[in-house]
Amino acid sequence: MLIVGFPAGSWATNCYVIASRPGEPCLVIDPGQDSIGGVEEAIREHSLKPAAVLLTHGHIDHVWSVAPVAHGFGIPAYIHADDRYRLADPAGTSAVASREHLLAMTKGALELTEPDDVRILSDGVTLELAGINLVVSHAPGHTEGSVVFTRPGDASEDPIMFSGDVLFAGSIGRSDLAGGDVDAMRASLERVIITADDATIVLPGHGPQTTIGAERAANPFLQFGGGFGSAPSRGM
Repeated sequence: MLIVGFPAGSWATNCYVIASRPGEPCLVIDPGQDSIGGVEEAIREHSLKPAAVLLTHGHIDHVWSVAPVAHGFGIPAYIHADDRYRLADPAGTSAVASREHLLAMTKGALELTEPDDVRILSDGVTLELAGINLVVSHAPGHTEGSVVFTRPGDASEDPIMFSGDVLFAGSIGRSDLAGGDVDAMRASLERVIITADDATIVLPGHGPQTTIGAERAANPFLQFGGGFGSAPSRGM
């Protein structure tokens, strides 16, 4: 599997371009602020053809460039139903800055707008797109509609999880913003994260990659015997 990942924009949000191999259709995951150049570079370098945009959740740092990417390549954008409302007004549903300031940051480009073709993700569904199978797991807590995408492992490759702002190396996504819920986050960690195979490679929305095994052993938020929420969480 080909995975090109890079941090982009003011929030260093990880954007991923994934394909079964060079020269094939690809998926773009979480195109945030200033990610368009990196997406285009990955497409050129590996001779890829975008097939869809996948969004782990609706926060502005993850959806900033979804409209220009979707419009530019004529592809749909996928998001969970519970975060669908955020795409209608990404700036207005953000708490990081005033709507006017965020719109000024686009410099008049086609950003912070709604894609023409938005499709809804549901829990437990397996997406079959661009020759890649990804299992969708609804994991609310950071936002109402946060999801995790997992490519199941096989004989030659370990499972891969695109965790968005649910799980980071050593931390988890914050649950104190609008739409966040600490109890829902704990339930998501118990249902979606703790049950995953230790060998699963985790590619988060911010920061370095990790594995489920490493996080199970050392992440303070996954020690449910006590102290849940006692360490600083992350994410916008």
